[in-house]
Amino acid sequence: MSGAPSVFLVDDDRDLRKAMQQTLELAGFTVSPFAGASEALADLSAAFEGVVISDIRMPGMDGLALFRKIAELDADLPVILVTGHGDIPMAVQAIQDGVYDFIAKPFAADRLVQSARRAQEKRRLVMENRALRQAAEAASEGLPLIGQTPVMERLRQTLRHIADTDVDVLVAGETGSGKEVVATLLHQWSRRRSGNFVALNCGALPETVIESELFGHETGAFTGAVKKRIGRIEHASGGTLFLDEIEAMPPATQVKMLRVLEAREITPLGTNTIRPVDIRVVAAAKIDLGDPAERGDFREDLYYRLNVVTLSIPPLRERREDVPLLFSHFLKRASERFGREVPEISAATRDHLMSHPWPGNVRELSHFAERVALGVEGNPGKPSTRPVTTSSGTLPERLERYEADILKEALTAHRGDVKETLTALGIPRKTFYDKLQRHGINRADYAGRTAAGES
Repeated sequence: MSGAPSVFLVDDDRDLRKAMQQTLELAGFTVSPFAGASEALADLSAAFEGVVISDIRMPGMDGLALFRKIAELDADLPVILVTGHGDIPMAVQAIQDGVYDFIAKPFAADRLVQSARRAQEKRRLVMENRALRQAAEAASEGLPLIGQTPVMERLRQTLRHIADTDVDVLVAGETGSGKEVVATLLHQWSRRRSGNFVALNCGALPETVIESELFGHETGAFTGAVKKRIGRIEHASGGTLFLDEIEAMPPATQVKMLRVLEAREITPLGTNTIRPVDIRVVAAAKIDLGDPAERGDFREDLYYRLNVVTLSIPPLRERREDVPLLFSHFLKRASERFGREVPEISAATRDHLMSHPWPGNVRELSHFAERVALGVEGNPGKPSTRPVTTSSGTLPERLERYEADILKEALTAHRGDVKETLTALGIPRKTFYDKLQRHGINRADYAGRTAAGES
């Protein structure tokens, strides 16, 4: 909503109408005065972003009849009724029927203004929620990479432009920013979409396993290789191979991967047979591989071979205007999955959406939306210091939420100290970081916090 808050003011008493108009305008409202209900109703629509204030006793259509007509038009449009003849039963019945407020004459100017302001705030939230739901529905029906900011528009345009080429692509972005979404779109929008989209997280596999996963092996190639296995690269032939966290690929595997990119052929473990592959590689990194200091032992020649086209996904903190739209999309999706009504977005939640830095990016926002949909998000922005108990959702979903709360509780209790948290939880360091990533938890957010969540 933009501009001054609006009021449709309906009263057949000319002098009183002018007095109320002046009071509201001095309070910052834009007032449209009407001498009759029918006249006001003719100018009203469900798109009206303001409030209706009407006298009850008027010739022709009275205020109660006007309210009923407005309720048919838009049940969420606040109506404030004013009367000098009303009694308590009338007021009670009007409120029960859905009238926002009932003001009896004579009344102080401040009483009218405060009621109008509260009604206007309610209307603002209703209209914002509607706009977000409509935008989210349009986005989900059209482009999966949701966002209306210029940087996201440019990213989608670039994806459309290069999708149908066979150029390899490097996707850069922080954890949870949507790198796999970008890779998936490159596949779906290309002529390779009839082939396989094969994803592999290089940071999730031990060095002893990753080569077999990528290149495959023959029977007896190593201890435990009891049968032939087709590797991920060969399985992706004719389609797209997505290598996430490629910066974690072991140096020895990097050498072999470089040959795959240059020659488009593989040699599975346990054989000398060379097999051609027709693949497009999309690699993703959460660090800047172009910076030697960050690149570490990642091969420079492999970086340049991958860096034909680089796509950068901005973190949420750099495109805050997209946060409400994304949240609305995730909230609708979560509500449908949990079989719940989509809750209204409160002012407190909206303030949190725009002020929180979202270090876990889209993944963290999605998890927050799930908690709101379930009604377990009590104090936005502060981690819970005790596990959430809820019977909602499937057993795996409930266990996921319980695990996330245990992690947050341990991080808070130990002020974000990794060593102390690992000791308390009794899990390996890699498992710990994998779980933080999966739940969209940023350890740095807990550094220096006490168990009460204070710094």
